[in-house]
Amino acid sequence: MAYPRQPLFAPHGAVATSQPLAAVAGLAVLRRGGNAVDAALATAITLTVVQPPSNDIGGDLFAIVWDGERLHGLNASGRSPAALTRELVLAATGGRGATPVEALGGAQSAGPAMPARGWLPVTVPGAPAGWRDLHDQFGSLPFAELFADAIGYAEHGHPVSTGVAATWSRALAAHVGLTGPEYAEFGRVFAPGGRAPRPGERWRNPDAAETLRRIAATGAEDFYSGGIAEALDAHAARTGGLLTGDDLARHRSTWVAPVAARYRGHEVWELPPNGQGLAALLALHILDGADLAALPLAERLHRQIEAVKLGFADAHAHIADPERVPVPTRALLSPGYAASRRALITERAGEPTAGDPERGGTVYLCAADAGGMMVSLIQSTYLAFGSHVVLPGHGFALQNRGLGFRLDSAHPNAVGPGKRPFHTITPGFLTRDGRPVGPFGVMGGHMQPQGHVQLVSATLDGGLDPQAALDAPRWYWHAGRSVLVEPELVGTAEGRAAVAELRVRGHEIAVADEPAVFGYGQAIWRLPDGGYVAGSESRVDGAMGGW
Repeated sequence: MAYPRQPLFAPHGAVATSQPLAAVAGLAVLRRGGNAVDAALATAITLTVVQPPSNDIGGDLFAIVWDGERLHGLNASGRSPAALTRELVLAATGGRGATPVEALGGAQSAGPAMPARGWLPVTVPGAPAGWRDLHDQFGSLPFAELFADAIGYAEHGHPVSTGVAATWSRALAAHVGLTGPEYAEFGRVFAPGGRAPRPGERWRNPDAAETLRRIAATGAEDFYSGGIAEALDAHAARTGGLLTGDDLARHRSTWVAPVAARYRGHEVWELPPNGQGLAALLALHILDGADLAALPLAERLHRQIEAVKLGFADAHAHIADPERVPVPTRALLSPGYAASRRALITERAGEPTAGDPERGGTVYLCAADAGGMMVSLIQSTYLAFGSHVVLPGHGFALQNRGLGFRLDSAHPNAVGPGKRPFHTITPGFLTRDGRPVGPFGVMGGHMQPQGHVQLVSATLDGGLDPQAALDAPRWYWHAGRSVLVEPELVGTAEGRAAVAELRVRGHEIAVADEPAVFGYGQAIWRLPDGGYVAGSESRVDGAMGGW
């Protein structure tokens, strides 16, 4: 008999993330007197070492911070190189672009796509600057102190956890056939001996330890205008890359105002574009028009799936870099627009298109402290190991976030120089009447917004605690009428009957055994009498700690 994981109750503070050593690193910071941002940063930095297929120093970061009084959002995603153009991409791919990558999902992957590996999808890494900027604004302990565990694990090694080893092994299959000079360093760092580390096998990355020391000592300046930047510039020039020292020096994070949708008397917060958080908010706004808790399971699932489809249709049509094109965020989130989209849901499975509103590989973590500060943070190199381009002697892979661009020159998210692409990673936060409930997130590319919808609904419609809400069986919509469900959903008579009815309605349901498809999440809720209750993903190595 399988026993469910129980939620964690903690009187002072908590940390939850996808790898136990990283959770312990963040908890240690809390116990030393650091605040929630300090703990989140120690966790995030450690994750680059202990979960490298999913995130790395060369990735991006987004965060939402409750400072005790209000929410702040940080967009620490990078922009494309100044030399990147649509014409260059088409010339490099024979004029046709690349085969669409399924991880993007839905309408976003329709038609020719950006290449997934190599230099073309590389954008400026935003994570190191994001760490510094969060610390500058909110941190209490010395910045360099937050790197201690990560540097130690990189320098001296650590036993690779079970879930990370499995992801690592699968990811190496994508490296087969990548033979250019830009890939030469990958095998030495991430496939020593020609394979992925096995569970419990010690893995070291001393080059990453030195890179982290330099970022810690210089407040990330070495990464953007010092020796690391010079090394990136030189490596790109030698191996056909577009990234330059000037691109790195121009990088800036952006503080943004989170945006919200009302759901069941609460406010669900996401970051505005260029992230895909709008997809979750659009779906929840549509669903708020019905009492899901009172509906039969099949009807509840049908409405959720259809609302998610509508949210994605709009997200893929309109989300782009708001610094370069106007994004109709306010119009998309208006009550009238939600009502018009809600009216499109029928009894049958649909294949929705975008509306026309009036114009006006990833890790997630959350942390909370005794003073009431809470952090929702997500960082990633995107597909496992990102671009598979590794900077020689520095021990980290560069992200492939440029894969999120479109090759349609008329699209607002068209590929071009100095632009932030459509971004899949998005942190979430829940409030009620302006007071914090807590941070949450579900990582996993196209799964993220629909994971947010399912977690929020399980919490507010189902009344589940964070662990039970995370453990609830999930579904995943990919494209068209195709829906994957977890085996647990068809493990009961009610679930089997619901799936049978969904098939009658036109949904193409398949049962998927691979848990990675359904994303990995964490959540921390504030308790009414003080303290916190936390949950962490049980499908992989999820862990949480509190004190």
